[in-house]
Amino acid sequence: MRLNTNRRKFLLSSAQAIALAGLGGLVWGAFLQESKANPMILRPPGALSEKEFLQHCIKCGLCVESCPFGTLKLADAGSGKPIGTPYFTPREIPCEMCEDIPCVPICPTNALDSKLVSNEKGLEIRLAKMGVAVVDKEHCVAYWGIQCDACYRACPLLGEAIKLELKRNERTGKHSYLLPVVESEVCTGCGKCEKACVTEKAAIIVLPREIALGKVGANYIKGWETEDEMRLQEVKGGIPKHNSKSKVQDYLNSEDL
Repeated sequence: MRLNTNRRKFLLSSAQAIALAGLGGLVWGAFLQESKANPMILRPPGALSEKEFLQHCIKCGLCVESCPFGTLKLADAGSGKPIGTPYFTPREIPCEMCEDIPCVPICPTNALDSKLVSNEKGLEIRLAKMGVAVVDKEHCVAYWGIQCDACYRACPLLGEAIKLELKRNERTGKHSYLLPVVESEVCTGCGKCEKACVTEKAAIIVLPREIALGKVGANYIKGWETEDEMRLQEVKGGIPKHNSKSKVQDYLNSEDL
């Protein structure tokens, strides 16, 4: 009888140990999963690329403490974001585009790099690339023909980052559409447009630029813009050779096309 009791205790202890080990593995696996880069997360101004940001950020929370509007938060366990890293949700509290950008200079590791939001005069919030606004044309009421310019009016770069495009309403023949159009190279991704959107779920949302924008690569270039050649200097092999401007014009104007 005593032997059977000892055997049951041994089996019970073994089962408990196995269960604890399995639970520990699940917890550790979840932690590792949340430690990975999240491509959909919006970071503060001046943030490095997501991979580099996670390598530099020490999760000190100084940027969150320095934000005067409570925009920035630290990711909690279970949020699906790398734990302890700063992020913001535009629909809740957008970035207020502070001129002195207090969250950036305070970063001790340059995970938020002042150089990315500075020019020769100093800090410049207009250079921030937190994300880019994208309009859902199917659910934006302005594209239905209902007059709404809430996102346009909320934009801190009024008339620059979001412009209103006038278009004839073919359905009625009497009215015009006022359509919001985002200038992706100007938009900072502050999210004030998303916050101001009047629809139940915002019809204009801010996405990380790596997700929302395409990439031309080195196969195409704006031949009419000298500045566009600068874009190719970072491409391996440098700027590709191309025909002279006169030859290109002759080719395009030929009747053989």
